[in-house]
Amino acid sequence: MNDARPSATDPTPETPSTDEPNGPVAESASEAPSAPAAPAAPEEPTFADLDLPGVLQSAVDRLGFTRPSPIQSEAIPQLLAGRDVIGVAQTGTGKTAAFGLPMLTAVDPSERAAQALVLAPTRELAMQVAEAISTFAQDVDGLSVTSVYGGSPYGPQERALSRGTQVVVGTPGRVIDHLKRGNLHLETLRYLVLDEADEMLRMGFAEDVDEILSHAPQSKQVALFSATMPPAIQRVAEEHMSEPVRVSVSRQASTTTNVSQRFAVVPFRHKTGALARVLATSDAEAAIVFVRTRSAAEEVGTALVSRGVVAATISGDVPQKEREKIVERLREGSLQVLVATDVAARGLDVDKIGLVVNFDVPGEPEAYVHRIGRTGRAGRTGEALTFVAPHERRKLRAIEKTTRQTLQEISIPSPRDVSAHRTEKLLASVPERAERGRLDLYLEKVDAFLESSGMEPRMLAAVLAATAVGDDGPGAEAEGDEEFTGAHLKGSDRDRESDGKGRPAPGQPEKGFTSYRVSVGHSHGAKPAAIVGAITGEGGLNGKSIGKIDIFGSFSLVQIRGSLKDDQIDRIGHAKIAGRTLRISEDRGPRTGGRREHGSRRPDSREGGRHEGGRRFGGPRHEGGPRRDSCGHGGR
Repeated sequence: MNDARPSATDPTPETPSTDEPNGPVAESASEAPSAPAAPAAPEEPTFADLDLPGVLQSAVDRLGFTRPSPIQSEAIPQLLAGRDVIGVAQTGTGKTAAFGLPMLTAVDPSERAAQALVLAPTRELAMQVAEAISTFAQDVDGLSVTSVYGGSPYGPQERALSRGTQVVVGTPGRVIDHLKRGNLHLETLRYLVLDEADEMLRMGFAEDVDEILSHAPQSKQVALFSATMPPAIQRVAEEHMSEPVRVSVSRQASTTTNVSQRFAVVPFRHKTGALARVLATSDAEAAIVFVRTRSAAEEVGTALVSRGVVAATISGDVPQKEREKIVERLREGSLQVLVATDVAARGLDVDKIGLVVNFDVPGEPEAYVHRIGRTGRAGRTGEALTFVAPHERRKLRAIEKTTRQTLQEISIPSPRDVSAHRTEKLLASVPERAERGRLDLYLEKVDAFLESSGMEPRMLAAVLAATAVGDDGPGAEAEGDEEFTGAHLKGSDRDRESDGKGRPAPGQPEKGFTSYRVSVGHSHGAKPAAIVGAITGEGGLNGKSIGKIDIFGSFSLVQIRGSLKDDQIDRIGHAKIAGRTLRISEDRGPRTGGRREHGSRRPDSREGGRHEGGRRFGGPRHEGGPRRDSCGHGGR
């Protein structure tokens, strides 16, 4: 980023000019008078100048926001004054804080009813906005934020709405569904936001937006944010807004010049293995891996830890104290990799981050700019690598067009590359270790082994090097080489891959794996991390032995490399998750008619994806098949 001014979209602390480290030097009496100085430029506003309530100002300070972005400095005062606002701004300019902070000042936490509604075109954006608003409101006692969107079960959303959540963020189709079901009432609505309004109307939600607005009181305050202002948006403004103030900012389209930007085409089911190999061959002191949602952050973080990577996860629901500890570990070097959502990474300023990996392609090009801005700081160089699924090249072109830079395509390191990299690092440390001495014991043992075995010294050195870097020879999996197809993947994205290859049905084992059934499911609170931990801990296995996990209502199916011995089955069977024993047994597959034994229903792979912890979910059924939005992203 060329703009050095910190804001909520680029919260890097301001850096004093290196030209005058101590500020302007006073003119000495002996020097000739110079020409009158030009008037000083007016100081740009800070968040402290916006008169936010103390609890929100504290949240802003905690997130590291110093100076508001242009859309924030213009929109926030108008919204705080109670005016309707039309904001013409791209994603990535800080508009979530521009409408979210004033929204929270209009909400009464003591009133258990829907008081604020944000409509977003896609479920990904709805989740991100809800996460951001929750982060802003962490210190507001009694305030609840709920996101509602298609492809997710109604039950949890209905329960959250019934408890009287004050802020609702959702896609138009699902909001209407809840209105019709009587789960959501808008009579108490005070504040309404249309986020990315032009995208909503382009996706065909015009009638849905009109219907939702018809349920809201006339006295509500409305904020409309849109990248463009086509006639349809102007009509919405004329019909539903009262004397709106219009603010407009230009898009940010620059990236840092000291960051090497590359991409690799990686089908989703191979992303975790590819990520492990990229990290294994990187010389960066620390890395950030960006994902779209908090559940994806947990899944990817768990996958890396199971591979021996020192990784941690932060998302909007991580408590501030824990977040501070994680960031401090990153700064001091005891943490290698941070897996983060866009919202959670705001305000993160760690100089030693040398690599940014976009595990998921950002939804908007501007978000890409902010992500890669986490590296290449303080005069250092950095690397940014984006994983692009075969069907996502259009998104890549949009990023290149916005940033006016061409990303270089690379190949993911192979297992051989990983071993070669580790061997080079091992050999580079040899001279220093030899100089430190105290090697008599090892020389004695090596001499004895060479004499008794007749092995060539060069062969012995090669074997020791292979052992040291974890290469166990043919037939063994190299680090990060296995196809990662289980609990750590989001089913919706995996199902949407356009590489033309099928995948096994739930419970059908991959080659070399055996499918086992454990007696805990999502109704017991089972999550993949807990299942993996119990099986590896009690069975003496490592994370690479665990493959695909399908979590059903009352049980789960786990693929394990090879077959378990009787004593392993006995130990694992007595392990407990959430107070319930696993009772593991080999799975005998589905009965005729598509029903598994004991009458348990298969997870629906046609809609949605994996919920938190890898649990599958499906959307509501309607005439003509499952209802889905365009490209499987949002809407109903």
